[in-house]
Amino acid sequence: MAQKGTNVHSEKLSCSMCGDLLKDPVALHCGHSYCMNCIEAHWDAEDGERTYSCPQCRKTFKPRPVLEKNVLLAELVEELKKTGLQAAAADHCYAGDEDLMKMFCRTDQQLICYLCSVDQHRGHETVSAAAERKQKQKKLQSSRLNIQQRIQDREKDVKLLQQELEAINVSADKTVEDSEEMFMNMIHLIQRRSSEVKQQIRSQQEAEVSRVQELEEKLQQEISDLKRKDAELKQLSETPDLSRFLHKYPSASALSESTHSSSISIRPRRHFEDVTAAVKELRDKLQDILRDAWTNISLAITDVDVLLSEPTTRAGFLKYSREITLDSNTAHRKLVLSDGNRKVTSVNEPQSPPDHPDRFTRYCQVLSRESLTGRCYWEVEWTGDRANVAVSYQNISRAGRTSESAFGFNDKSWALRSDTNSCVFLYNKTQTPASGRPSSRVGVYLDHRAGVLSFYRVSDTMTLLHRVQTSFTQPLHAGVGLYFNGSTLEFIKPEETL
Repeated sequence: MAQKGTNVHSEKLSCSMCGDLLKDPVALHCGHSYCMNCIEAHWDAEDGERTYSCPQCRKTFKPRPVLEKNVLLAELVEELKKTGLQAAAADHCYAGDEDLMKMFCRTDQQLICYLCSVDQHRGHETVSAAAERKQKQKKLQSSRLNIQQRIQDREKDVKLLQQELEAINVSADKTVEDSEEMFMNMIHLIQRRSSEVKQQIRSQQEAEVSRVQELEEKLQQEISDLKRKDAELKQLSETPDLSRFLHKYPSASALSESTHSSSISIRPRRHFEDVTAAVKELRDKLQDILRDAWTNISLAITDVDVLLSEPTTRAGFLKYSREITLDSNTAHRKLVLSDGNRKVTSVNEPQSPPDHPDRFTRYCQVLSRESLTGRCYWEVEWTGDRANVAVSYQNISRAGRTSESAFGFNDKSWALRSDTNSCVFLYNKTQTPASGRPSSRVGVYLDHRAGVLSFYRVSDTMTLLHRVQTSFTQPLHAGVGLYFNGSTLEFIKPEETL
């Protein structure tokens, strides 16, 4: 019976031209189907007539139709081939007739007839085809709902990224325009100052030249007067008339005092060299300012970041590594800094550093020199009984009898306190147990713009201890708190491995 059903379908899915099962089946507009090669060869023979016909019904087509593989027919042919193999293996199976395929074998994952369920598939897990369809339909619906939810989530992400892209472009264009205007203003200011200096130099040059020329004229006049006097005296000295000589001598020998000092030739000359030195000093200061400012500008540019997801691997976090150094002006007197201010040790005896308004006076704490914005990551290694790894605003309290200046006991700092047995997160006097066991090496990830602060247990894999989602209103500084003698904490350089 199965063989009969198979033969019936085989006839329906056979090519009338070659007699075999359809290969790359195509369906004509008249409804008849052929192998693509067979009908193409038939039409090639009709090319001379410019009219193309169906070999069965002789319906003509003009122009020559463009043929495409009929996917449905191809799938039916493949199913028929499989059914034919099943029929050859079990002659009594009704798999060839879909109307009788009312059962489904879950063991073999195929449709079967009732007789097969009690014979060839005896002992297999079988259900009605309708029940299997219903169960799979539920799974498909669940999968579709999941896919649709993911589509919605991804569409939201795409929308956010499009908004982010627009914001980046608008911000970049505005910043370029503003920076160009400010740089042009600075250039114009320097050019104006240059022009003013030039004008002052020329004005002073003119005044000094006029003064020197006036003095020179007076000296030249005095020289002429002296030469004339010298000629008179010479003439008097050479006169033979004694009476005339004695009579003229008193008036001729009298000399007027010179009105000019002879110090002109020995006074040190100081023209405009001091101006050159002053301009050079200004240039050097501007170069220093521009160098420092350029570093800050470059950091600000590289801090621009798209709102992407948080890294998941240590290698991913290390892309955002920042080298942290501690500010000795903030260190409590019982803390000693070393190793280029990257390591801090708690001691019993207070040290004697100079007084400074930024120094912590109640709690053994210290802040970093660097202010942190954008995306940052750093790692610390600590030893001893307890350590606080924190971030804080610069304006946190430094003194007082209350706990207001302690990391995690105010709204200006966030801290992870670790000891040998426990690990808790502290913020504004509220303690929250961390989700992992204590770690001697802690990684801190900060996305200032997104308001994300995460603490990780660092090993071959990164284990999240606590994550904060908030809004940061100021740049942050890394902080350290050590409260027991001999405890140490060191900021690990980015290139150092575990």
